[in-house]
Amino acid sequence: MALMPRISPVDLRDDAHITSLIALLDHYAHDPMGGATGLSQYARSHLIEMLRARADYFGFLAWQDEEPIGLINCFEGFSTFAAKPLLNVHDIVVKGEHRGRGVGAGLLAAAEACAVRRGCCKLTLEVLDRNSVAMAAYKAFGFAPYALDPAAGQAIFMQKPI
Repeated sequence: MALMPRISPVDLRDDAHITSLIALLDHYAHDPMGGATGLSQYARSHLIEMLRARADYFGFLAWQDEEPIGLINCFEGFSTFAAKPLLNVHDIVVKGEHRGRGVGAGLLAAAEACAVRRGCCKLTLEVLDRNSVAMAAYKAFGFAPYALDPAAGQAIFMQKPI
């Protein structure tokens, strides 16, 4: 049985962390669940400087020995109903050959611990409705669809590109 990976906060001043973050995010962006296009050259060139400028960014890397095998990127938001911060999981990726071994759960646990330390009221994320493997993993971790009143229905994530 494989050893559980080491989880460490992303250090945006560490070249190994920077290289790992970009490579893992590109790995995710090449996957059909990540759009299947890879990261743009603009994102590759500007992402780190843009993340460094944000006080609301929190990320964690999963390592097997010295190999980066997983990444979670989170951003703090705010719940007006709870009058407390929340932590949104924006990206989570685990390299294919390491999936199903608890790496994602370890990354989610690191994000949850960060949220607790920051006084957040909840973790949020979005997932494609046909990504049954991710849906099952998130449900096993305790995530559930969002509804204020079940009679009003579940929240739906929407976007408008600008």
